[in-house]
Amino acid sequence: MIVRQRPGAMELMFIVRGTILPVVLPQLLVLFVFALLVQGLHDGQWLHIPEYSTAPFTLLGVALSIFLGFRNNAAYARWWEGRQQWGHMVDEVRSLARSSESLLAQHEQERRRLLALCAGYCHSLRGRLRNDNVQQDMQRWLGAEVAEAALAHGNPPDYCLREAGRLLGQLYRAGSLDTVGLQMLDRHLSALAGIQAASERLAGTPLPFAYTVLTHRTAYLYCYLLPFGLSAGLGWLAPVFTVLLGYTFFGLDALSEQLEEPFGREANDLPLDALCRVHEISIAESLGDEPPPVLQAEKYILR
Repeated sequence: MIVRQRPGAMELMFIVRGTILPVVLPQLLVLFVFALLVQGLHDGQWLHIPEYSTAPFTLLGVALSIFLGFRNNAAYARWWEGRQQWGHMVDEVRSLARSSESLLAQHEQERRRLLALCAGYCHSLRGRLRNDNVQQDMQRWLGAEVAEAALAHGNPPDYCLREAGRLLGQLYRAGSLDTVGLQMLDRHLSALAGIQAASERLAGTPLPFAYTVLTHRTAYLYCYLLPFGLSAGLGWLAPVFTVLLGYTFFGLDALSEQLEEPFGREANDLPLDALCRVHEISIAESLGDEPPPVLQAEKYILR
């Protein structure tokens, strides 16, 4: 996720790092060269381009704006839901740590194991959503044996939650936890399971492919037809206006692709590494341990 202070008006016009421009720059360069070629052929009378009315391009541009706007809104809704789910996870992890401190004050070892499984759940869910190797983080919290068993399981986050549930069941059967306390702690585990289900739904159900194809094809066709409609009227300014419109449409198309998959590692995706570190800090502080440092953005990008 891009994290930086909002620059001033003039700096905002020329800023590159932290924008979508580096992603679409190759496409813009190709489009600019193509527009220059069309204009050169027209001026050299190698290609006769009559002076068309701009009405067809206006109508097509309006339609394309609607398509891109719809897709961008749908992609942002997915990104925001993902952020809400992982923000809710912060609440549930902290609430679990606080409730366990009240209910399991006399069972420090079991409480540490419960919160360690919670940390393992967070990291394993991050690995599941991103296809990351989280073995080192899992071993740091769960130990080599438990981490290996969890990662060997078909669903490591669910394994961690089930182990936490078994631990609560053992404490309940031993009389160390009453019915009300069991319900309080299990409610947090159920909420974490719901967050996992929602995250897996977002990761496993992309926007319909037809929307992506429609907006992508229309954006490219429009931008590459634009030089033929502007060359006769604008002359050598046609490539400039073509690139400006291309930046808008290509940029929206590329930004929608990044937001559509909120758990990836693109610049605008959610910072799951940083959020897992937030969970680690909450758990460490609850246990009275030295918390790890907060992850900082590198080159304005927080992972």
